[in-house]
Amino acid sequence: MPENRERPGGRTIRLAVATVPAVSSTPAGDPVVFMEGGPGGDAFGAIPFLIASGVNRDRELIVMAQRGTLHSEPHLACPEIDRFNAYAVGLPYDAPSTGRLLVGAAKECRDRLTADGIELSAYNTTENAADFADLRRALGIEWWNVYGYSYGTDLALTYLRRHPRGIRSVAIDSVAPPQIVSLPWTWDSAQEGINAIFAACEAQPGCGSRYPDLPRTLTEQVRRLEANPLTLTVQPPGGGNPVKVVLDGGSLVNLLVADGGAMPAVDVPAALDELAHGNPERFARAQAAGATPVIGEFAHGLTQSVACGEWAPGFSEADLLEAGRRAFPGWSDTVLAHAPQLPFEYDVCRVWNVPDRTGIQRVATYSDVPTLIVSGTFDAKTGASWGEYTARTLSRSTAVRIPGIGHFVVPQSPCAQSVLASFLAHPTAPDDCCVAGLEPAPFTITPDPERA
Repeated sequence: MPENRERPGGRTIRLAVATVPAVSSTPAGDPVVFMEGGPGGDAFGAIPFLIASGVNRDRELIVMAQRGTLHSEPHLACPEIDRFNAYAVGLPYDAPSTGRLLVGAAKECRDRLTADGIELSAYNTTENAADFADLRRALGIEWWNVYGYSYGTDLALTYLRRHPRGIRSVAIDSVAPPQIVSLPWTWDSAQEGINAIFAACEAQPGCGSRYPDLPRTLTEQVRRLEANPLTLTVQPPGGGNPVKVVLDGGSLVNLLVADGGAMPAVDVPAALDELAHGNPERFARAQAAGATPVIGEFAHGLTQSVACGEWAPGFSEADLLEAGRRAFPGWSDTVLAHAPQLPFEYDVCRVWNVPDRTGIQRVATYSDVPTLIVSGTFDAKTGASWGEYTARTLSRSTAVRIPGIGHFVVPQSPCAQSVLASFLAHPTAPDDCCVAGLEPAPFTITPDPERA
């Protein structure tokens, strides 16, 4: 592929593509192409989840490693940032000194990549979408179906808007609408996902009575830890040597938004109650999980080129803080000044130094291509309400919410898998009746220490 399509005859890049045969002996002729999240995730790493979810049951599955990601050339890995992230579990989350270390790691990575001749500004969603359009033509496919999750929904909607030819249907999972994605937007999603967990606990008799007023408990713990961080030595969940971790208000919030296996949503009420009673073990172990990342795999270079060109511009640090205050009044400003999952992003973007692309990218997609929109109610990265928001401009869309599920819904929900299969078979009339009977899983209930 061209690195930059605005420079004819310029540098080319190589993108890795995998095809997974359909399970059916009589597959449909229109395959499914997958768009990975991140930005910067390893698309091939998602193949086991896609197969287990039945995405290739009746159709061939095509997976392309997006430009800059693992298995493509060049690979915009930043081991400098990976090493910082491993070290940062033992640092105050939002201290200026921590930010300086992150910015230094990002600058070191940027300088190395640009010294190799990489044009970082070309690693954007517009070029990414054009890669997929070129892939369909290169494979000689007349019609295909698109399935993307997280950043892959931003990409899929951009692709649908700019390259609609040959698209039979689009399924988007955990939606980041390109016209609204920004750093302040992250606080809206965090509020929605966290509050949904608390509301679900309140609706379960055992959980609601055991853990009353979770929003107040969380606010108290964020403020307490931000004023007096805890420093502990704990063993990571995956084993290995104990590591130093720091729990402050920012790291607590980041763990809740991260939606990872280290802190499942069903454990959140119990973990907050334990924390409030002087036992930080669950959160400390979840924080320690970040001490052992895979170095040099995730494409932070694509992350920063997209975030700094498409998500950060147009809003100030004051706008981000104000969005945080609206979402979580009473929390410490030092916590609310940072976008969840993207701390110190404005500082990083100043050294990453790519052009503002919001005029091209921050645009709604209007389409009558059949679209399935799947959201999880516990998703604190891409709040569930953004699914319905996106549906407003997609005239033949079906939006479903899966209760009790967080980010990347289909691999976690048999019902969502059934809806996706029905949609691929009948894009204008999918069977989503299984959603009506769903309830979140029971929350973890621990003995009340005050009654012990």
